[in-house]
Amino acid sequence: MSIASVNPATGEEIRTFEPLTGEQIEERLQRAAEAFRSYRHTTFAERAGWMRRAADVLDARAEELARHATVEMGKTLASAKAEVAKCAKGCRYYAEHTQAQLADVPHPVEGARVFTRHEPLGPVLAVMPWNFPYWQVFRFAAPALMAGNVGLLKHASNVPQCALAIEDVFAEAGFPDGVFQTLLIGSGPVASIIADDRVRAVTLTGSEPAGRAVAAAAGKAIKPSVLELGGSDAFVVMPSVDLDVAVDNAVASRMLNNAQSCINAKRFVVHEAVADEFERKLVAKLDAMTIGDPIDEGTQLGPLVNADAVETIDRQVRDSVAAGARLVTGGKPLPGPGFYYPPTVLADIPEGSPAHHEEFFGPVALIFRARDVDDAVRIANDSPFALGGSAWTADEAEQERFVTEIETGMIYINKATESTPEVPFGGAKNSGYGRELSDYGPRSFVNAKTVWIAG
Repeated sequence: MSIASVNPATGEEIRTFEPLTGEQIEERLQRAAEAFRSYRHTTFAERAGWMRRAADVLDARAEELARHATVEMGKTLASAKAEVAKCAKGCRYYAEHTQAQLADVPHPVEGARVFTRHEPLGPVLAVMPWNFPYWQVFRFAAPALMAGNVGLLKHASNVPQCALAIEDVFAEAGFPDGVFQTLLIGSGPVASIIADDRVRAVTLTGSEPAGRAVAAAAGKAIKPSVLELGGSDAFVVMPSVDLDVAVDNAVASRMLNNAQSCINAKRFVVHEAVADEFERKLVAKLDAMTIGDPIDEGTQLGPLVNADAVETIDRQVRDSVAAGARLVTGGKPLPGPGFYYPPTVLADIPEGSPAHHEEFFGPVALIFRARDVDDAVRIANDSPFALGGSAWTADEAEQERFVTEIETGMIYINKATESTPEVPFGGAKNSGYGRELSDYGPRSFVNAKTVWIAG
């Protein structure tokens, strides 16, 4: 079956690619293994030079790369350009910091010189999603390559042009042949690639079912893995906060990336004293959004990625309303070409409904009312997911409680959740395990070797 680029704004097929054959996969695995044998002995200074050059290439090709993302997965052109710029920032961050992050760590042992040395593992397979087709890859690749590993990218099948462009960026930057390769394949060969002795680790960003499959394959092969899976982030609003600021951030976070991000605010847990006003203000902002072609400068909300995404979000909304949730606005796919769904708000959400326990990967805001801070913590934690979240309150005691008691990989106070190279990123519970970015990025795929020199 061919791998196709389909424009979500029109539903039209742009270009198709033939997936790699078994022989071609074998050739690329062998090339990765051979590249690692020499690349692991390059210096941090050499790698940093190539990585800075990769950042320069990203800057120079930003318009072209952004358009690939917009026509393949539907994000607005402005957000696609911002994503490319973020990748360049990540490359420069790791070019500057990885050597210090992986420096030998001394241990005080009398009569001996003892330290931990961080050594690269080898070829790392990255199974990546479509929603941030560049950033998800670079947040793995920049630290992994700076640590001395080599990368193999199995990207989502609907963004092949982005996947091939990433390989081109590293090649143009001067990285040695085979250090970063894109594998245009479906999901079928992934388990056998993980099992291959030449592949030493795997990282996945994607759905919970995909994470379970990759983790099982990695566990069977006794190889390290990092998983960043789904999220149903809580956005807690207490009476002491400026409600207009909270609403503005709620809209920006929920609709980020056409509402298709694991760290979108999805569940709005609002104190009952301000819940009615919050709902009115939120609906007014959402109803005023400009929906349209993501290439157009004035578009605020583009299409969902494909017809399946529209069907899924529409089914979740319909089933939640049938279970007793109140539909406040939206709630029906938009007519015409492309895969569009309007901003939608559900409230009075009953237990057992999809809105209560499933991840909504589309422009649907879910409002829950909380009686007090205890109830807000309970509702925030009442989810199988625990990626990120934010809480909005001017009360320092409430801030400390949310920091301490909300079960999540990341909690932001009076700020929407975001990812940036300087800060660790990752979740808990069904949102996965392991961390990316900051010093966790390069340390995710190294052997922490204990060295003991007597005398």
